[in-house]
Amino acid sequence: MARGEGAEQYTSTLLTATVKPMKTEIKAIKPNEQRSFTEKQRKNGLSVWSKLCYAFGGAPYQITGSTLGFFLQIYLLDVAQLDPFYASIILFVGRAWDAITDPTVGFLVSRSRWTSIGRMMPWILFSTPFAVLTYFLIWYVPSFEEGKVIWYLVFYCLFQSMQTCFHVPYSALTMFISSDQKERDSATAYRMMVEVLGTVLGTAIQGQIVGGVSSCPTEPKDSNSTNTTMNTTIVSLEDTKQAYLLASGVICIIYIFCATVLFFGVKEQKESDRKTSAPPLTFRQGLWVIVSHGPYVKLVIGFLFTSLAFMLLEGNFALFITHALGHRNDFQNILLVIMLSGTLTIPWWQWFLTRFGKKTATYCGILWAVPFMILIVSIQSHLIISYLVSVAAGVSVAAAFLLPWSMLPDAVDDFKVQNPDIHGHEALFYSFYVFFIKFASGLSLGISTLSLKFAGYVTGECSQPEAVSSTLKVLVSPVPIILIIIGLLVIKTYPIDEERRQGNRKLLQDLLDSESETSELGSSV
Repeated sequence: MARGEGAEQYTSTLLTATVKPMKTEIKAIKPNEQRSFTEKQRKNGLSVWSKLCYAFGGAPYQITGSTLGFFLQIYLLDVAQLDPFYASIILFVGRAWDAITDPTVGFLVSRSRWTSIGRMMPWILFSTPFAVLTYFLIWYVPSFEEGKVIWYLVFYCLFQSMQTCFHVPYSALTMFISSDQKERDSATAYRMMVEVLGTVLGTAIQGQIVGGVSSCPTEPKDSNSTNTTMNTTIVSLEDTKQAYLLASGVICIIYIFCATVLFFGVKEQKESDRKTSAPPLTFRQGLWVIVSHGPYVKLVIGFLFTSLAFMLLEGNFALFITHALGHRNDFQNILLVIMLSGTLTIPWWQWFLTRFGKKTATYCGILWAVPFMILIVSIQSHLIISYLVSVAAGVSVAAAFLLPWSMLPDAVDDFKVQNPDIHGHEALFYSFYVFFIKFASGLSLGISTLSLKFAGYVTGECSQPEAVSSTLKVLVSPVPIILIIIGLLVIKTYPIDEERRQGNRKLLQDLLDSESETSELGSSV
C-alpha cells in the first residue's frame, strides 16, 4: 500500500509541476481556449444511443455462452450420446484452448495498428462470420460414429477462437469509447443489462425450442408396449436433434444482428499522439507488468473463485433440475426465470454500487446466493419452491455479471496512474482476466462431468442411479459455496476503495486535460 501511495504522490507532484504552468501559458495565448476545450468535452459525451449500441455488442458472447454453459453438457451426453469421459475431454480441452487464445489475441490486439474503422473494430468485424458458422456446426450431430468426438472438439475449439477474436477487442473497447470514468461505468451498466438479457434470450430460445421435444416418455409403459416405447424414443431423439439445430440457427441470426449494430453504432476513439508514439509492449513485458500490479492480481484471483462457483452451478444446473429434482419438463423454464430475475435487477445493482461502493456491492450481491444454494438441495423436490429459489438466485447472478466488468476498468486506471509512460496495455488486462476465468471453468466442467461418470451416469437413459443425484447436489451447492467464500476473502484485500478510485479518476482527468491543451496549443501555434 505504501508503494501505491508513493506512486500516487509522485504522480500528483509531477502533474502539479507540469499541468498548472501549462494551463497558465495557454490562457495567456488564447483566452477562449479553456472554454472551447470544456465545450469539446461536453460534445464528446456518450449518448444513450451510443451506449445502447455498445451494449448490443456484448449480447453475442452471453447468448452463445449461456446456451453452451447450460445445454452443451446435457447435449453431448443425451443427444450426441457421447460417453461422459469423452464429453469431459471436450469440455475441458475446449475451455482450456479458449483460455490460451485469450492472452494471445489480447497481445495481437494490443499490437494492432489504427485503421479507418479503429483498432478493435476490424477484429470484431472479420471474426463474426466464422464464429457464426462454427457455432452452428457444434449443434449438428454427424451421421458417423467414429470421429464424432473429434468433430465436436474441433468445432468447439474453432468457435472459442473466433469468439475470442470478437470478445477480447470488444471488452477492451470499454477504454476507447470514452476517456471519462463515469461514462465508462454508465456504458458498462448498459452492457451488463444487455448481456444478462442476452443470457435470458439464449436460455429462452434454446430452452423453449429444445424443451418442446423429449427423448423420454412422460408416462410409464407396460411390458406389452416395449416396441412402441423404443420407436417413440428414436423419433423423439431425431426431433431433438432438429430442435437444437433450429435454436442454433436463430441464435446465429441474432449474433450477426448485434455485431452489425455495434459496428455501425459505436465510434472508437483514437489514442492521443503521445500514447501511440510510445513503443508497444512485447508479450513478456505485457505479462510482467500485469502480474506485477497487485490490485489487478487480487481482483482477478477473487473473481476467479466466485466466477468458478457460478460457472459450476451453470454447467450442472440443467442436469440437476432434470435428474436430482425430477423437473424434466420444467428445467428450461426454471433457467429462464433465473435469467429474467438477473436482468431486472441489474439497474438496482448499478444504483447500489454507486451508492455504497463496488466492494460492498460485491459482498452483498454474491453472498445473497449462498442461502438459496443450501435451500435448493436441503428440501425435497417441490416445483413452486424451485421457482422461488430461481427468482432469488437470479438477483445474485446479476451482481456476478456486473461487478467484475465494472471493477476491471478501475484496476486499469490505477495501473495508468502508477505507470504513466506505459501504454497499449488495455487489451492485455482484459484478455488475461478472461484467460484465468475460462481455463479454471474448463477444468471445473471437465472434473464435474468426469465425476458423473464415476457416479455411474448412463448416456441416453431417462433415469439415473441415486449416486448421480447425490453428485449433482454436491456440484451445485457445497462446492460453489466454498469457492464463493474463498473468493470474497481475497477480494477483501483488494486495495482500490472509493476514495482511491476517485483520486485516480481526478489524476487521469488532469493528465488528459493537459494532453488535450498541449495538442490544441500546438495547433494554434
